[in-house]
Amino acid sequence: MRDLRYHIGGPPLLDNVSFMIEAGERVCLTGRNGAGKTTLLRLLMGAPQPDAGEIITTPGMRIAYLPQDIPEDLPGTVAEIVAQGAVQHAIEGTWKVELEAERWIGLAGLQPNAPFASLSGGQKRRVLLAKALASDPDALLLDEPTNHLDIDSIDWMEDVLRSSRKALLFITHDRAFLRRMATRILELDRGKLFDWTCDWDTFLVRKEALLEVEEREWAVFDKKLAQEEAWARRSPKARRARNEGRMRMLEANRLERAQRRERQGTVQMRVNEGERSGNKVIEAHNLAFSYGDKSVITSCSTVIQRGDKVAILGPNGAGKTTLLRLLLGEIKPQRGSVHQGSSLQILYFDQMRAQIDPELSVRDNIAGGQEFVSVHDKKQHVMSYLQEFLFDPQRALVKAGTLSGGERNRLLLAKLFTRAGNVLVLDEPTNDLDVETLTLLEELLVEFEGTVLVVSHDREFLDNVATSVLAIGPAGGVEEFVGGWSDWKRQDEARAVTSTTLSDRDERSKEKANRSPSTVEASEPSKPRKLTFKETKEREALPGRIEALEAEQAKLVEAMGTAEFYKKPAAEIAAAKVRQTELERELEEAFKRWEELEA
Repeated sequence: MRDLRYHIGGPPLLDNVSFMIEAGERVCLTGRNGAGKTTLLRLLMGAPQPDAGEIITTPGMRIAYLPQDIPEDLPGTVAEIVAQGAVQHAIEGTWKVELEAERWIGLAGLQPNAPFASLSGGQKRRVLLAKALASDPDALLLDEPTNHLDIDSIDWMEDVLRSSRKALLFITHDRAFLRRMATRILELDRGKLFDWTCDWDTFLVRKEALLEVEEREWAVFDKKLAQEEAWARRSPKARRARNEGRMRMLEANRLERAQRRERQGTVQMRVNEGERSGNKVIEAHNLAFSYGDKSVITSCSTVIQRGDKVAILGPNGAGKTTLLRLLLGEIKPQRGSVHQGSSLQILYFDQMRAQIDPELSVRDNIAGGQEFVSVHDKKQHVMSYLQEFLFDPQRALVKAGTLSGGERNRLLLAKLFTRAGNVLVLDEPTNDLDVETLTLLEELLVEFEGTVLVVSHDREFLDNVATSVLAIGPAGGVEEFVGGWSDWKRQDEARAVTSTTLSDRDERSKEKANRSPSTVEASEPSKPRKLTFKETKEREALPGRIEALEAEQAKLVEAMGTAEFYKKPAAEIAAAKVRQTELERELEEAFKRWEELEA
């Protein structure tokens, strides 16, 4: 992109934006909801057209785009849709198209003959990703690729994308995915694009430092402007010839101040907490539920107490939403029982945002034509309330169907929080939210004194919020674990290892019993060898070397997080970035070598 400009009324979404992406780069495009991230990807795909500037690509280059929203009316089976991508790859011969489609369908774990319309949201996204990859693109543009995907699917996608040499430009709210994937950060902020060649955590430190510098510079500018305004008002001689230069400077400063684009504020979310519920919120015993011949939940027993933050985990199509509906009493189990506690006031955030009418304005979705809403038993003007969720008066009057995905999520949260509740049920609440709003939602849920049931595949979100996990297994059995996602993963892996170890030990015992003594002796594993004198010295020196490398790395990161660092000559900045990369590599090698010698 070179000097690109694009606007849809008001300030430009893209204001003389320029950047370049090379083969093999994995670039994350970040920014607040409504900043224009999705628009930028669409411009790269050729629709709409920019107001000014140009987009240059390598001749013959193929670009594949995975949109944020899943098309609901896409006809055909999984095999037919993925084959469309293989055709775009210009593969000659029908059998080659079918072979390429079958390969990606197999890798994605899909059923080729399943109608697309019958799939879950996560399965549909897998189909669209398989279609994009089957086209063998030179560049992949992914808009919130982890939305609706289960954790196994996200792991698979990460492995596929990391092993390819395709250029990758993606938008995501998933911080775990971002940390693993991004080699570079592009930030879209108030129409400008900032290029940060660093990882996500370093970006956060540098960004905070930059904003602090900006605030200080604005404060100095505003103070100077106020002084000049006061001088112009009180001095009748201000327009004399010798003061004309000073007046021209004042006019220029007024114009600069008028054109300043303030940083978007932060959402002010408050749960309208209802009356206190009973200690026991939900008790389920031996639940089972099927759709026809297909068993979804085969066994679930749990007790959810007031204040619990429960995450429901499972692969796409496992029945997470079904389990939610069973626990809430929306559907009756075919076996077992569910008992709900007293005084429950349930607020339900559905992943498809069905509570939002796309034909109504933002304002009418909240207030239904009324002037005021009730928040914490107090009346508040609907426009004032919407501003707390970052909808300015102009944005509050547009149809909800024109909002970005993140804005629609904010609108649904705003609608929910006008009602009192002591049980929050959140089905994929993190989809499309920007990181700032996501962090605030986490803080709100942690501080919420009521009960939370959440379905999400955002690993960091679950670690920060959940106190326990209900995990749906392959056979439909539901097991309960203490802690968040990482705790569940660790316990699940430990159990799998234990199970495998016991199975292997039993197998070895059987084999050993069937062999002669001499054969058994010959097949026993050899003991670890002793380290040489040189290796012993190397092992003793490694902790000190690692400590020195970490100290140098910390000092470098601290220096790069200051505004003064970016005032240095370009050569020094480049050298520091190179050294940062070298330190990461040296530390990785040192830790690996230490583990080898310890073993």
